[in-house]
Amino acid sequence: MLFNSLSFAIFLPIVYFLYWFVTSKSLRLQNILLLVSSYYFYACWDWRFLFLLMFSTVLDYYTGIKMSDSTNQNSKKFWFWLSISINLGFLGVFKYYNFFAESFADAISVFGFHADPWVLSVVLPVGISFYTFHGLSYVIDIYKDRIKAEKNFVDYSVFVSFFPLLVAGPIERATHLLPQIQRERKFDYSKSVDGLRQILWGLFKKIVIADQCAEYANLIFNDYTDYSGSTLLIGAIFFTFQIYGDFSGYSDIALGTARLFGIELLQNFSFPYFSRDIAEFWRRWHISLSTWFRDYLYIPLGGSKGGTWMRIRNTFIIFIVSGFWHGANWTFIIWGFLNALFIMPSIIFGTNRNNLEIVAKGRYFPTIKELLQISFTFLLTVFAWIFFRAKDISQAIEIVLEIFSKTLFTVPSIKESLSTSLHVVVLTIIFVIIEWSGRESNYAIENLLISRNKIIRRFVYFLLGLIVLLFSGQKPDFIYFQF
Repeated sequence: MLFNSLSFAIFLPIVYFLYWFVTSKSLRLQNILLLVSSYYFYACWDWRFLFLLMFSTVLDYYTGIKMSDSTNQNSKKFWFWLSISINLGFLGVFKYYNFFAESFADAISVFGFHADPWVLSVVLPVGISFYTFHGLSYVIDIYKDRIKAEKNFVDYSVFVSFFPLLVAGPIERATHLLPQIQRERKFDYSKSVDGLRQILWGLFKKIVIADQCAEYANLIFNDYTDYSGSTLLIGAIFFTFQIYGDFSGYSDIALGTARLFGIELLQNFSFPYFSRDIAEFWRRWHISLSTWFRDYLYIPLGGSKGGTWMRIRNTFIIFIVSGFWHGANWTFIIWGFLNALFIMPSIIFGTNRNNLEIVAKGRYFPTIKELLQISFTFLLTVFAWIFFRAKDISQAIEIVLEIFSKTLFTVPSIKESLSTSLHVVVLTIIFVIIEWSGRESNYAIENLLISRNKIIRRFVYFLLGLIVLLFSGQKPDFIYFQF
């Protein structure tokens, strides 16, 4: 079930009504409703993989209790590694087995050996990377004595499978989400209104920005050999806004939906394209994943305490692993490597914490220096996204070489339906202006026209909703469903 589908538009109000007007007097009934609704939501994609989600949930619930009840370290370590091994094993089989099998065959062919890799014809379970990481953080926190195991199976199951975040995050922590699940929740009209507002903005990002940019990004990338460097650069920029509108749009819908039920999820995006360096970009892009790798990989590896060499090593490790987390393709690994490379100057010279505040805070416009920093960081990001979007390394390299050729300075060779892209450019510019105006808020339209007359404010929301409806029709999947 997609957030941008008619089925979800029917599903959400029904669950919302039952939650607040039928089960509101019982926290247990509310949580059971959320669990059943979440399992139905997931089963709408493919009911067969619902059992994998349930197994993962039972595994971590049981091993968590066994770790908490262990009287010696060896027993605790056994249950910990059992959970870690099985979770990563499932993730490896479903997501990475074919990649390793084919890469091994390619590697030995260099030495003259031939092998036909045995590949699995399996569908990647949607959201497996996300709910696996929920479980991993939970068992790691128990093993490290940061939290105690949750004994209430329903509450723990809701933590893992809460439908707004189930298939594409944000990646939650037990320390943040479980207490909210266990706490009595009262209906709050202002939270519901705010949730609907954020959902509206998320749908605008996905349907009006991401899906429209995708049409032209796909057109250019699919026929990349027919286009000049200038056109390929335009295609990369289209994809840059596509992936932002797609993923941050999903996150906005997820956060807004959770707020309808009185639950606050972790913020996942904070206006990353206004960053002044790559370090700031990664503090603002996919925040829940970045902080997950920081807390569960970077810091355990030694973090920044071991000197310059250790900082460099650990940074490359987390970025390459982050790239691999996104998918079983060398393009993602190169994408991670490039981001590690881009962030190196700030790591080496210790400037990675320079830009902690939002740019031009309290001002309408950035300084010339800030504008140049934003532009340079944005171009680095666009360059890295080329590898993320390309189907393989050779395609990415061909595109990059053409962009850095003399054809970059030619008039874009726009043809066919690409000539109608002007409306997308205009909409994207308006979108960037709105995002800039609301950059000091949690999401762009949180406080938009908040001091204006209610009629004006509601008219703007109505207009946004109308634009969303006008561009609705096709319902392409969210990009991060494949991860």
